[in-house]
Amino acid sequence: MVIKRQAISPSRSWGIVGTLLAPLLPFYLRWRQTRGKEIPARVREKMGFPSHQRPAGPLLWFHAASVGEVLSILPLVQASLRQDPTATALLTTGTVTASAIVKQRFEAGRVIHQFMPLDVPRWCQRFLNHWTPQVAVFTESELWPTMLGLCHARNLSVVLVNGRMSAASFRQWRRLSGVARRMLECFAWVSARTDEDATRFHALGAEAQLPPGDLKTAAAPLPVDARELGHLKGLIGARPVFLAASTHEGEEMQIAHAANRVRQTFPDLLTIIVPRHPERGAEIAAQLDFAPRRSQKAFPTRQDIFWVCDTLGELGLFFRLATCVFMGNSLPACHGGGHNPFEPARLGCVVATGPKVQNFTQAFQGLRSCVEVVPDERALAEWVGQMLSHPDERVELGRQAQAIATANAALPEMLARQILALTW
Repeated sequence: MVIKRQAISPSRSWGIVGTLLAPLLPFYLRWRQTRGKEIPARVREKMGFPSHQRPAGPLLWFHAASVGEVLSILPLVQASLRQDPTATALLTTGTVTASAIVKQRFEAGRVIHQFMPLDVPRWCQRFLNHWTPQVAVFTESELWPTMLGLCHARNLSVVLVNGRMSAASFRQWRRLSGVARRMLECFAWVSARTDEDATRFHALGAEAQLPPGDLKTAAAPLPVDARELGHLKGLIGARPVFLAASTHEGEEMQIAHAANRVRQTFPDLLTIIVPRHPERGAEIAAQLDFAPRRSQKAFPTRQDIFWVCDTLGELGLFFRLATCVFMGNSLPACHGGGHNPFEPARLGCVVATGPKVQNFTQAFQGLRSCVEVVPDERALAEWVGQMLSHPDERVELGRQAQAIATANAALPEMLARQILALTW
């Protein structure tokens, strides 16, 4: 009986807490609706209620929590559907912004999006009863004891791709070593991002592992609307463009101060700010003397020195316009953690970041020879000025970054073969 309970739930305490909290969680989801973090018409998906019929044939379930994970897993989803033309992909996410990316990147039909149910036993059972997938593919650090245990009890093969185990997470799971081991035993195999991640997973109990490889270095370049790119290039002309991508609260004014320093030498500089959370666009524009906002269909004139691009899914456009790129969520004024540097690097951009990049440590270490770390706005201004003044250096650094960021091009096809082998 003990073995049976462990197969159903790696953590009985976690399952009991989820059951006890279940009556309160709908109120929590309603509160999230008021803050724009849930889609009212689809909030019941978080309780396991489906909003689509299950299609006939094989169903491959992929779960990616947020935008970064969705972007990293897209090539794997595409490769799996290429290799099995009869299959449909169910792609679950946890956030509204991630759902918007799925909608943008996939045509309706072979990919169905749903929100991941919260880790409550009845809700997870409801989800699995409806969708009955042939395999479940989790990404990075998505380790949910109840859902994993229920999959294991159904003999549903579960794998972890791009497995990420930070030093802090490793310390936390070591304190719950029994739960961690029982959870990781649910996985048919783990494919970690790096050797370091693989070592930590193994120490926690993940015996079956594929060779490490980072899917973020395997993704195709971010897409772009070629007509819009041509239009904006014509509008901006020869002006140098400093792009601050995926910025967070506390960073924009530092970026603005840095840009104003650079304009003393390069008065035509246009600074494009793309906030990670587009709903902050109005607030940022007001701080910048009501700079034009892309969400309002406003374009920068020759007199505008800032352009706030508060839209989703257009970083591929802005990276292609940029002379140099700063990746946000990394300066001391914000909470920090960084954002994926491979996205601009894949397009040959020269990249800088602040020092707070703990969520992407391995990615930045891999790019350390060609990505500048700037501790403050003064250093950021100096770097932008250096890149604008030395185009040959800028191009060479961008070329080096691009070579590193495209190193694992064959990884999605290999992982897709391993995933589909579990469905036969």
